[in-house]
Formats: sequence, structure tokens, C-alpha cells
Amino acid sequence: MASIDLRIIKTKRSIRNALFQLLSQKPLEQITVRELAQQAEINKGTFYLHYHDIYDLVHQLQTQVLQDILKSLPQAEELLLDSSRFTLALFHTFYQHQQEIDLLFSGSQSAVLPVQIEQELKQYLHEHIPQTKDDPKFNIFLSYSVYGGYYAFQENHKRFGPEQVAETIGELSRCLNRQWDFSKTHS
Repeated sequence: MASIDLRIIKTKRSIRNALFQLLSQKPLEQITVRELAQQAEINKGTFYLHYHDIYDLVHQLQTQVLQDILKSLPQAEELLLDSSRFTLALFHTFYQHQQEIDLLFSGSQSAVLPVQIEQELKQYLHEHIPQTKDDPKFNIFLSYSVYGGYYAFQENHKRFGPEQVAETIGELSRCLNRQWDFSKTHS
């Protein structure tokens, strides 16, 4: 049984590496399963044992990288206590995965990044702080922070530097968090 699991792990790693190599050369829409399978040194049938199509593969990898980012963050409660620190940790963790993010969320997939960040972050926070799930202010604050922070970063990081933009977004997040003081309502 262990050898089967190891083969699956190696096959998926090969597919992932092949996808990244191809994405570094051309847009996702131009990559075919046949080309990916050839690059990964597998047959198309093997690819289809694990994924429905190229977009399923990309979606699974996008979800995995975002889950990895969230798992490496401070405890979820940190968002309620110090949203500025949480925001900075989130940005720093994204920097560590920048190459994967740039490849997986490039071209037509770039608009997917804030959507998936919000979905994964809400799922993570709702699991760790269940009382946030039905709190409209908290969920609106989180959506506003994710989308606003994402677009503010995208528009300004080249001009002012990623550190300055992340710190400013963190300060704004702290100001908004103080407005409602979520730590009192969800402790």
C-alpha cells in the first residue's frame, strides 16, 4: 500500500513540476493535457486518474498553496486581537510563496486570487473561531480587507515597495478592527 501512495505522490509532483515549467513559458490557456503529460513523462490516462482537466489541476494547486499559507500564519485569534500583525504575517507568508502564486494565478487566473484568498481565509477563521461565521460585520470586514488590501497592494507595491504597502494596509486594517473591536465580541 505504501508503494502505491508513494507512486501517487511522485506522479502528482511530476505533474505539478511539469505544469510550473510550462506556465513559466506560456499562458494556461495554451497548455494541453497531452503536452503536460509529455512534460511530466506520464500518459494522458494517468493525468485523468487524478484531475478532470488542466483547470482542475490548477484549482487544486491554487487551493493547496493558499491552505499552506494559512497553516503557517499565527493563530486565527490573532486577527481579532491584532489585525495589523496578522496582515503583515499574511503578506510575508505570501512573499515566501511568490513564485508559485505568480505562476498559478497568472493571466486569466489573476482575478481568482482574491476570491480564493477570501474563501480560504473565511473557511480557516470559521473553523477556528466558529462564532465569526454568522457575524455580518466580521464577514464584511474580512471581505473588505481582502479585496481592498489585494487591490491596494497590486496598485502600489511597485511604486512604494511591498513592505511599505503591507505596513500601510496593516495600519488601515488595525484602524478598522478598532472600530468594531472584534476581540470583545468573539472571545
